[in-house]
Amino acid sequence: MNGYWLINKILPVTLAETTMFKDLPMTEMAELLEELATFDGGSVCSPIKGARFFRNTKQTRRKPLLYTPGICIVASGYKLGHLGGKTFRYDAGNYLVTPISMPFECETFPNGNEPLLGLYIDIDLAQLNDLISQVDLHTDMQAHTVSDLQLAIGPSVMDDEMKDATIRLLKAHRSEEETRILGPAYVREIHYRALCGRQAPVLLSAARGNGTMAQVLNAISLMERSYQDKFDIKQLAVSAHMSTSAFHKAFKDITADSPLQYLKKIRLAKARDLIVQRKMRANLAASEVGYESPSQFSREFKRYFGESPADVMREMRSA
Repeated sequence: MNGYWLINKILPVTLAETTMFKDLPMTEMAELLEELATFDGGSVCSPIKGARFFRNTKQTRRKPLLYTPGICIVASGYKLGHLGGKTFRYDAGNYLVTPISMPFECETFPNGNEPLLGLYIDIDLAQLNDLISQVDLHTDMQAHTVSDLQLAIGPSVMDDEMKDATIRLLKAHRSEEETRILGPAYVREIHYRALCGRQAPVLLSAARGNGTMAQVLNAISLMERSYQDKFDIKQLAVSAHMSTSAFHKAFKDITADSPLQYLKKIRLAKARDLIVQRKMRANLAASEVGYESPSQFSREFKRYFGESPADVMREMRSA
């Protein structure tokens, strides 16, 4: 791949491109995932580090989610993501990319009688950096400025190269030896193919650590590591080496949220995980993620998720 190819693959995805393959079946990929995605309504971890498979036989309503940095590939059915007044569809013809933890709203749709099937690849920034260092960039990419920032989440068209790499990864799981020996190389190739896609700008900025987007991502990393702590805008702007006003605007361009809104969503998502996965009591979960007032936590939790912490715990007991 030369630099011309990489530079020319980073234009914004058009509506036509995000829907042109929506009815294109990916039968082979879906059949392979039928064998691997065995847990309905959840995910199964692959023996290969950084990969997991998901299945859902039921349509799910629009609800808040927190995606960790990754590449989401759907083989059957489709998902709709909602963020900042924009809606993006990811399906057999489009995969989703985000290099940061991203709170947004999502709904899922099985394909008729077939379940929603897909896989999620965790993004490894060190691996991206290594790949970038080996790519011959004949044209120096200018550091992104506030004026040309884009949301740090979005679809890329599923081209034949990405599809073939994904199928090879799935086929490797038929052999324990191939899983162990070839699996990591296929995950690396999927990272490479994503770098050739429409989300290359955000991946490059996140991996190389320069430009306005990278400055904001540094602040986001601080928030992710220490979400329990108290932050103010000035403190976060200083960590990004930006003025408060420039930081606030750039942050919203990238996440569609203000810094404090983003932090609140991260805290609430982490608290929900503690309640659901670790069976933690609501007041303890609230304290764990940085809330000092249990009543404020309950109000904000219900406003965000549409149900109270008590509702979530009741659902768990009745399941």
